Order: sequence, then structure tokens, then C-alpha cells
Amino acid sequence: LYNPYFQTYSLYYTRTDTKMLARFAAGTLSRTRQSVSSTSWLLRRQFSTDADSHDDFKPKFAASGEPASVEEQIKQSITSDKVHVFMKGTPETPQCGFSRMACVVLQAYGVQFGATNVLADPAMREAIKQFTSWPTIPQVFVNGEFVGGCDILLGMHESGELEKLLAPVREAQGGPK
Repeated sequence: LYNPYFQTYSLYYTRTDTKMLARFAAGTLSRTRQSVSSTSWLLRRQFSTDADSHDDFKPKFAASGEPASVEEQIKQSITSDKVHVFMKGTPETPQCGFSRMACVVLQAYGVQFGATNVLADPAMREAIKQFTSWPTIPQVFVNGEFVGGCDILLGMHESGELEKLLAPVREAQGGPK
């Protein structure tokens, strides 16, 4: 059957056929992009400038002239949080099973923790390994001291050491005793 709406032939056509609609939209989009040369399309784009931007969207603070070194960023992250994890991904969306397990263990103890996604910055990923002389990710810090990775965290959990280490942190954060 010929379908004039989609300009295609189909044996099984329904108006809610999302696959066909997606193929049609993709085909139309690619034909549109082919008909417009890439340089002329870029030249027609309008970008906002500071002059025509509203005050609410302008930066409130000027960036410091010298970016902090990666080691300084690591030290700042460790000191700003009682518990900090350098992990692959984020606590909400871990990108590694070991990073996920470290987050699950810390959440089970009811402590709030900061996290740094080492996948977002390759320099950070290598620098944290050198900083701790520990070759794997995740890396957990409690009260500014390096504890270890996921395997160490699980071992401490099984032996009861992790409860002793995290109980003061949990109480300081206002969690259950």
C-alpha cells in the first residue's frame, strides 16, 4: 500500500507507528541538512552577546586568573567533605560496578558524601592515582584520610571497622546513631 502522508510503501500502516514516523523525520532532516551548505548555515546562527543579555544571565563572579592545579582540586575536595569518593560517574548514575558498590555501602551507613567524577577529567583520573599511590577507582576518603577502594570498604564493612569509622561522621551530620 502506498501511503501519501509518509510518501512510502507499507504493508502495516497505523498512525501511531512511531518507528515509521522516526524514519520519516530522520529522512526529512537529513535531506534538509544536505540542501543547506554547512558554512552558510553556521553563518546564519545568532549568538547572544553580553550587550544584549539580561543581568540575570551574566556571571556574578569573575573567574580567577589562574586555574587551580589538579592536586589542589583533590585536596580541596577531600577537605570540604567528611567523606569523599573519587569515582567513575556520579552517585546517581555510576558508570562502574565498583563505584556503584562503594556508593551503596556509604548510603547504607547513612552518611552524606561528596563525589568527583574522574571520567569527566582524564587529568583528575591520573592525578588521584598518583596522589594516593592506589591504582584503581573508586577511592574513598574519610576525614581527609585515604581509606581505600571498593574492596577495602567491603572488607571493613564485614569486619565492623567501617561502622566505627563512619559512626562519628554520621552523628556529626545529624544522622541516626
